[in-house]
Amino acid sequence: MLMQEARERIAEYGRRMSSAGLSIGTSGNISVFDREAGLMAISPSGIDYFETEASDVVVMRLDGTVVEGGRKPSSEAGLHARIYEVKPFAGGVVHTHSTYCTTLAVLHEPLRGVHYAIAELGAAEMPVAPYRRFGSVELAEAVADTLAATPAKGCIMANHGMVVCDATLDGAFALASNCEWAAGIQWRAMCAGTPQPLTGEQMDEALAAFATYGQVPDPEPEG
Repeated sequence: MLMQEARERIAEYGRRMSSAGLSIGTSGNISVFDREAGLMAISPSGIDYFETEASDVVVMRLDGTVVEGGRKPSSEAGLHARIYEVKPFAGGVVHTHSTYCTTLAVLHEPLRGVHYAIAELGAAEMPVAPYRRFGSVELAEAVADTLAATPAKGCIMANHGMVVCDATLDGAFALASNCEWAAGIQWRAMCAGTPQPLTGEQMDEALAAFATYGQVPDPEPEG
C-alpha cells in the first residue's frame, strides 16, 4: 500500500481531531505530502473519522490524479494541494471547523497576538482568507493567495473554519489545537472587553524565542 504509514497516521489523527472537538461529524480534512515522491495522502470525503481505515485514505498527485485508493478524496483536496505549492516547507495540512476559530471566521476577524503562543504560527497573527464556496477552485486560490502573502503557517477561512500546515502532520495538528485555544481566549476577551494584543516588538521577541523553543539540536562544532 502506497504511503502506508502516512495513511495510518491520517486515520489516527482523524480520530484525534474528532475526540478533541476540532471538527464534528465528517467535517474537516487531513493530509500528508511526500515531496520526494510527489504524492499526497488525504482523508476521504464524507466518512466518519472513527470508521476511517488507512485503506480509505486516498493517495493522489497535486494535480488531482488519484494514484491509489477506492474512495473519493476530500472535497478540499485542491485546497491542500495549493497549500503545499505555496508553502514549500509543508508536509502536513489540517483543516478544521473548530468552534472558536470558526467563530472568528464568521466575524472575519484574524487571530491576533493576544498570547505569545500564537508565535508558533510563525507570524504575529493568523490572517483571514475571503469567503469562497467549500470545495471550489476559488476557495483553494483564495487561501493560497492569503498564505503566499504571509509567513503565517495558516489562516482563518471566512465563514468556514481554519487551516494550518507544518513540516509534519504532528506539527500541523499541534498547531491547529494551539490556534483553537488562542482563538477561544481571544473570543472570551472580546466578550469581556477589548483585547490588548502584544505589540509588534513583543511579538518579534516571541517569534525569535520560538525559533529555539523545544528540543532544538545544538549547532555542529566548527573544525
